[in-house]
Amino acid sequence: MNVRTALERLREATHRTVRDARLPGGPPLRPTRRARQFDALVALALGVATVYYGIDNVGNVVVREVAPGVQHVMPRPSGPGGMAFMVTLAAIASGALALRRRHPLAVLCVVTAATLATPQSVMRLTFYAFVIAVYSAAVYSPYRVATLAALPVSVVLVGTSGNSVTPIVPNEYIALLILVPMAVAAVGLRTWKLRTDEGRARLSALEREQAETLRRAVEHERARIARELHDVVTHNVSVMIIQAGAARKIMKTSPEEAGEALLAVEAGGRAAMTELRHVMGLLTMDEDDDRDPDLADAAAELAPQPGLDQLETLVGRVRDTGLPVGLTVSGAPRPLPPGLELAAYRVVQEALTNTVKHASGATADVTVEYGPERLRVEVTDTGGDQSAGAAAGSGRGLIGLHERLSVYGGTLTTGRRLTGGYRVEALIPLEAP
Repeated sequence: MNVRTALERLREATHRTVRDARLPGGPPLRPTRRARQFDALVALALGVATVYYGIDNVGNVVVREVAPGVQHVMPRPSGPGGMAFMVTLAAIASGALALRRRHPLAVLCVVTAATLATPQSVMRLTFYAFVIAVYSAAVYSPYRVATLAALPVSVVLVGTSGNSVTPIVPNEYIALLILVPMAVAAVGLRTWKLRTDEGRARLSALEREQAETLRRAVEHERARIARELHDVVTHNVSVMIIQAGAARKIMKTSPEEAGEALLAVEAGGRAAMTELRHVMGLLTMDEDDDRDPDLADAAAELAPQPGLDQLETLVGRVRDTGLPVGLTVSGAPRPLPPGLELAAYRVVQEALTNTVKHASGATADVTVEYGPERLRVEVTDTGGDQSAGAAAGSGRGLIGLHERLSVYGGTLTTGRRLTGGYRVEALIPLEAP
């Protein structure tokens, strides 16, 4: 049983190794146009040099002294057949280097085969190409397991295929072959350092950009929440203050009217709480699983965002404060996007709130006009005295309206009227019905 288990584990390990060898260890390299041109130039230069070497050494005889008084004679290929053979080997080994970045393992196999087929007397035909192919496979191949297996095999095959006493590299080239790799390594290290520094700089810039984007998003969200809270709280609380003040003044003389005013205060408070719960629901909508049960119950009671169909209710609440308000709707009402209706509703709400706070004793008119291409909302008042206890406005409400309408390409016009009072007009483009 243990032997069978060991065999199964060995089989699984073998399958896993073969599978890993087939899978790339990283993304495939996509050489640039300049890199491809450089590889083609290297292949062309090495091919010209090795072909010239092969042609120049056709029929020559190499004599090497392998021991004192003992010489080893190695004839080189001769005749047209020998010349064609050497030129073919040089062309194959050198030409394959043009693809050394895109297909490094395939190039290594081709160059290794050409090197093994090269006679020892003319090993320089393919040996230099073999060195470059080994380097390219080690650096550029994404198949790390296959590369680690192929490199030793190729080096051992080439190293043990010929006569060890035959020098492959002439002595006069040894210093050059030592200095050139050192220079290439130095350039490579410098390039690697520069790329590392550039990568760190890009990473730092990206982190700063992400932090700035996050900061702007947080500020935008805070501004949006502030506008929503302003629209919700200011209107209802202003109406409640006016009604509570009226109830206090008539409490002794007209208890019934004071009771009605207090009921209006209660209704305004409930409306304010409903809209506040909606805003709080927006803030906690991503934490449904962790919310308190009371908050979950409150969320279940949330009402939809108000729209133009609730203008009559809004105007009725304002009338309860003692401000006469007229409402006129012209054109054919039709369904509009909820966000657009909310923006129009907020225009009326903010304008009437300002009238209640800053124009006591005035009358107001609300006009909603459905046009073929745009929605027009206008609120006017006749002017009056500022309500007691009303502070000077900060203008945040009108700024919020500008931003709301700009989302839908709308415009907001505000200002005093020549005949007295104040006028707020919003024009919102509509899609063709």
